[in-house]
Amino acid sequence: MLRSSSTRAVAFTAIVVASLLAACSKGVTPPPKVDEGAAAPAPAPAPEAAPAKPASSKAFMVGELSATSLRDGYLEFPNDNKVFGIGHTPEEVNALLTPAGLPTDKLQLGLDPLLVKTPDRVLLFDTGAASNFGPSAGQLPASLAEAGVDPNSVTDIFISHVHGDHVGGLVNAQGKLAFPNATIHISKPEWKFLTTVSADMAKQIGLGTRDALVAAIKPKVDAFAPGSQIVQGTVKAVEIKGHTPGHSGYLITSGPDSLLYVADAMHHYIISVQKPDWPMGFDSDQATGAKSRAALIADSAAKGQRIYAVHFPFPGIGKFEKRGDGFVWVPE
Repeated sequence: MLRSSSTRAVAFTAIVVASLLAACSKGVTPPPKVDEGAAAPAPAPAPEAAPAKPASSKAFMVGELSATSLRDGYLEFPNDNKVFGIGHTPEEVNALLTPAGLPTDKLQLGLDPLLVKTPDRVLLFDTGAASNFGPSAGQLPASLAEAGVDPNSVTDIFISHVHGDHVGGLVNAQGKLAFPNATIHISKPEWKFLTTVSADMAKQIGLGTRDALVAAIKPKVDAFAPGSQIVQGTVKAVEIKGHTPGHSGYLITSGPDSLLYVADAMHHYIISVQKPDWPMGFDSDQATGAKSRAALIADSAAKGQRIYAVHFPFPGIGKFEKRGDGFVWVPE
């Protein structure tokens, strides 16, 4: 028969006391007396907390539409005047970066596709890089999972242009459609560019598997005329010339509210905005790209247009504001 817990506790205490008495009777030296005036030993340092993982998604509203910024990763380039500040000096570029507290040896660009939900559609704007640009990108599937979005639920994909960091996520590692139920909207000039560009040029723009990509997405492609209204009252294409032959932004509207997805009209939130007239190495027509960029910034600032900039720091939402003789990016 088992004894109760209180009985066992009393018995255990009696055994301990008896053991101590026996030890003293045998002349065992008692433990040293504690000097109560001595300083207490310093406590062990607490283990450092692991740095918090940055959020991969951020929800916000466009009027009555729910939207989500989705982190696909980032791209990095040396600050060598070959991409940004062409025709200018490192000192001129650094004069912009240093006041913003940015490093001057490299330039980092965000890579953040946009998701918007309407009452009957799930809209995705660009699809990230997948494996086209190394391990720093390709996080879109995980970001969608964090946001609770099933890729099968996406009904429409809006491609701004066919550089590998915007179309890489259209297919998975097996070359199958990553969003099998989605119509893929792309401008007619951009679709023609994708299907006719040389193999060498395709590799240069991050499309080493161009033929396989075209074969996979062709049945789903809706090629629209530049500037078309694509989803009536909700999504309108905005032609922004200079980057690629059919580069398109998208104006997303809900009632009186709107958000302009500017795609690759601009890339760096300091250089592109403060010096929009500087040539940019990724633009196929650098002079036209610079004019488009400057006009878009000035027009948006004058209207107070809310902007989504896919390459600006996550989550990429904000506005351009006039400051002195120029403009600055003001994130939300």
